[in-house]
Amino acid sequence: MTHKARKRWALVILLVGLPVYVILSVSILNWLYPDPLDRPPLWVELGIYIGLGILWALPFKFIFKGIGQPDPDT
Repeated sequence: MTHKARKRWALVILLVGLPVYVILSVSILNWLYPDPLDRPPLWVELGIYIGLGILWALPFKFIFKGIGQPDPDT
């Protein structure tokens, strides 16, 4: 995949994929804990969100690697 294509895919993933993933993550946690008084402690919920954020980034590691560097083809 060319550097330019990886930059474009990274932009699409960040502008479309990340908001969709955030909405899905919040919806799943709201589905698991529908009662606001029955939610897990804040540090547990924060850990869940951090874990989901890391889990989201792992499949796209190849695309984001080297995006901030100048184009090696030039």
